[in-house]
Amino acid sequence: MDLVSIEDWAADVELLSDLIVEAEDIKAFLDGLAGVAATMMSRATGQRIECAVTLGRRKRTGTIGGSTATAVVLDRIEQSLSEGPCIDALAEARPVLLRDAESAPRWPLYSSALRAAGVRSALAVPMALEEEASAVLNFFSPAAGTFTHASVMQAATFAEMASKALRLATRITALNELAEDLDAALKSRSVINTACGVIISQNRCTQEEAFNILRKASSDRNQKLFELAKAVVDGVCRT
Repeated sequence: MDLVSIEDWAADVELLSDLIVEAEDIKAFLDGLAGVAATMMSRATGQRIECAVTLGRRKRTGTIGGSTATAVVLDRIEQSLSEGPCIDALAEARPVLLRDAESAPRWPLYSSALRAAGVRSALAVPMALEEEASAVLNFFSPAAGTFTHASVMQAATFAEMASKALRLATRITALNELAEDLDAALKSRSVINTACGVIISQNRCTQEEAFNILRKASSDRNQKLFELAKAVVDGVCRT
C-alpha cells in the first residue's frame, strides 16, 4: 500500500476543517481527528489501524481522544506507566516506532499491555503546537512490522497538516474557557459582595471589615471563600 493520493489528502483536509467548525468541544475534536488519522493510516498500510490523540495543555487536565475505545485505553495505560512510544516521541520530538510488541525490550510493561489487547505494532508521531501545549498521534496495528518508512513519513506529513487544525481548535477552546472562567469569577465576586452586605447589616461594619470577617471564617473553617459566601447568602434567602 503506502500510497495516499492527492484526492485522499484533500478529503482529509476538508474533514479536519469541518471538525473545527462542528466539534462541540476539544474532546469531540480529538475524537474526530483520531478517526481521520486512523482512516488515513489504514489506507496507507492496508491494516485496520486504531488511533489515539493525547493533548496536554498548561494548567489543564490532559485530554485523550480516540478512533476507538481500545485506542483511548491503550493511550491511558501508556501515560500511567510512563513508558512507550508516545512518551518518547514527546521527549525526542520525532516519530517513534514499536515494530513488534513481541520483542520490544525498550518498553516491556507497555508491550505486554499491547499484546494483551491484540496489538503488535505501534507508532507515535508528535504534533507541533504552541509552547503551552503538546500533542501526539498514537497509531496501533494488529500486525507486526505494519509501519514502513513510507507510512511513517505519511503519518508525519498528516501530523504536520493536522497540527494547524489542532492549534486553531485549542485557541478556540482557550478563548471559550477564558470566557467561562471570567463568567465564574464575576458570579463569585457577586456572591461574595452580597455576603459582605449581609455581614454589614448584621454587624454594622464597613465593607472591608465585612470581607475580613468572611475571609477569617473561611480560613478557620478550611472552606473556600465562595462556598462560605454562598452559604451566607443561601441562609438569608431561606429566612
